[in-house]
Amino acid sequence: YKLMDINNKKFINNFRNNIRNKEKLIAIVGLGYVGLPLALTFAENNFSVIGIDIDQKKISKLIKKESYLTHISGERVSKVIDSKKLIPTSEFSSIKNCIAIILCVPTPLNKNREPDLSYIKTTFYSIKSFLKKGQLLSLESTTYPGTTEEVLMSQIKTLGFEIGTDFFLVYSPEREDPGNKNYTTSSIPKVIGGIT
Repeated sequence: YKLMDINNKKFINNFRNNIRNKEKLIAIVGLGYVGLPLALTFAENNFSVIGIDIDQKKISKLIKKESYLTHISGERVSKVIDSKKLIPTSEFSSIKNCIAIILCVPTPLNKNREPDLSYIKTTFYSIKSFLKKGQLLSLESTTYPGTTEEVLMSQIKTLGFEIGTDFFLVYSPEREDPGNKNYTTSSIPKVIGGIT
């Protein structure tokens, strides 16, 4: 941080202020057992969240204020939908209005017992044209070390963004224990690693 010039400091301070003041939207892409609790937690803490999933059944249930996860109550979903703090959609274009995008897409194991990165790659391709300077992209899908740099960083650079200066890229492993009543999304500490 000390090595950055004055413009970079202003840029980072603006980003921090937007997060602190909850002025900008957060997008959660992938509303499964990791993404939905994360979206609900942000919304319950007065952040405006766009929840994106390609599964139209999930989006329809959320719009009807219903839960599709056994450990998430319909009442909890209903409160954030009624407050308009969570807007469910299948439209990736809404990402252009967000300051932070969090990818929570599946990474099932392939036949070699390695994470299948096709969901990450396909999702990034779907959001790529909506990314802009000033955003933060966080990968939260379970994967091997180096995925953020190998898969996402090189693609982001092709957009003309300078990571750490006008675009931010981080990895944060999922910290979810579905159904655990003692430790929830809001009480489990997050570990975040930035590219810069």
